[in-house]
Amino acid sequence: MPHALANELAADSAMTLNQASVGCDLRIKLLSGPSCDRLRDLGFCEQLQVRKLSGGRNLICSVCGTRMAISRELAEQVLVAPVA
Repeated sequence: MPHALANELAADSAMTLNQASVGCDLRIKLLSGPSCDRLRDLGFCEQLQVRKLSGGRNLICSVCGTRMAISRELAEQVLVAPVA
């Protein structure tokens, strides 16, 4: 990860999607991992606003009015920041 990007993420209080609380509105800051291309194909990309609807073994998120379930392993590769 480039140094400037890491500093920007730290300043924005970025966390993984797993760490975010249920019910929070979040903005995706970075998709980083081997399975993220598939997420991008489904429309899950940087700067998109999502709401985490549930946690557990699989996470459910609301993305553009559509519910999307992703695994905890995949959610660990998604960095998000709370929407102010």
